[in-house]
Amino acid sequence: MPKPEELKRPVYRSLADAVSRAVEAGELKSGDRLPTHRDLAYHLGVSVQTVSRAYEELIGRGVISGEVGRGTFVRATSGDAKTPFLPDSQYDQLVDCSILKPVCDQIHVDHMRAALSRLAEDLSSAAVLSFRPSVALRKYRTSALKWLRRCGVETGAESVLLTNGNTSAMTIALMTAASPGELVVSEEVGHHTLKPLCRYLGLRLKGVRMDAEGAIPADLDAICRANTVRALYLMPAGLNPTTALMGHERRRALCEVAQRHDVLLIENDAWGPIQPDRTPPMAALAPERTFYFTGFSKCIMPGLRTGYLVAPERFETAVANRHLVTNWMATPLMAEIASGWIEDGTSAKLLDWQAAALARRNRLARDVLSGIDFRASPNGLHLWLPLPAPWTEEEFVAQARLNGVAVAPGSSFSLVERPIPAAVRVCIGAASEDALVRGLAIVARLIRNRPEPTLLTI
Repeated sequence: MPKPEELKRPVYRSLADAVSRAVEAGELKSGDRLPTHRDLAYHLGVSVQTVSRAYEELIGRGVISGEVGRGTFVRATSGDAKTPFLPDSQYDQLVDCSILKPVCDQIHVDHMRAALSRLAEDLSSAAVLSFRPSVALRKYRTSALKWLRRCGVETGAESVLLTNGNTSAMTIALMTAASPGELVVSEEVGHHTLKPLCRYLGLRLKGVRMDAEGAIPADLDAICRANTVRALYLMPAGLNPTTALMGHERRRALCEVAQRHDVLLIENDAWGPIQPDRTPPMAALAPERTFYFTGFSKCIMPGLRTGYLVAPERFETAVANRHLVTNWMATPLMAEIASGWIEDGTSAKLLDWQAAALARRNRLARDVLSGIDFRASPNGLHLWLPLPAPWTEEEFVAQARLNGVAVAPGSSFSLVERPIPAAVRVCIGAASEDALVRGLAIVARLIRNRPEPTLLTI
């Protein structure tokens, strides 16, 4: 047993390190059963959650494995014989459905290797030697316009700012659209980093009520009548955690409210043209007041962290200045790769591959979750799963993790103070298809059962 006085902060990591050292020293051997979460927590005087997190850390390191209904055991090392009473458990690796990322395979590694090889042979000096964004990045705007056209945005080169992805663009758009103390509104369930980012920038944030299509125009109008609203932040193309897809009429109605109250629009289209039969973006309906941004990390591959911010003409200088003082400029090497792929058709090929992979995974989700209420979009990267009573988000997330799958609590995306209906977001891009099916099966089994005390699941 570890000694409580020897544990340091963070306690879960210190505890995991102590167990790892005991295994390395031979004090714990392959097949040894570890105490239950509750027993160890009692002995050390820490919370059960701390022990659970330590055990998760050890599972990730490959030191231990957990078997539902049997307990937690020290894993056999590569040189040890497998014992008959400790079979490889289907739950010894966590299926991570909590992180929003596209499907990735060897095709992505191969294309990136080929791109880097090409750069080694043919790289412009400006991409590595210039400190001036206008010199280093000017030539990439032509390719940017082609990609934006695919997204449904027609604009001029001077309105496009190259960024290091969507997060950078989101920050610049907010800094430009609103000043400290001003009010920004967004859908009541929305982007999980919007709330802290507004706080860091000194902006006030208020949630707009929403339905299956997203923000409700009448509620936005009521908020604008009672307050001076500077900007409305939206994710209309399925990126919203609830998977809401806005139709053309809803987008038009929101644009009319924004025009009536002189509200700027910030449109997050991070997935780009991944969805079939795309509705024209807000930027096409109200270009004079819309900050639109998109990128490649969600629809092409995570490592291609570059993107485009389109600003209304009157804000072109402002966005450039704010980008200079926070980022200086987008990384030219990433912009070079993205531009090359747009021109030679690689981006279109990888986009089609991703769309097909996500469509297939959404079909798998419908099969595994048959009979269960959930929301999804055609080629979306995630599902929104309302929880039936008496499940709470905290209980469901904890039970799912103990059973080998990680999901995100819906409250993480809430932008309002009042409680929202219990739900979880389940991402479908990160794991292999086999692992995804296993993870979804665990989620389905939990949904169809009543919650049980943690003690009965470890």
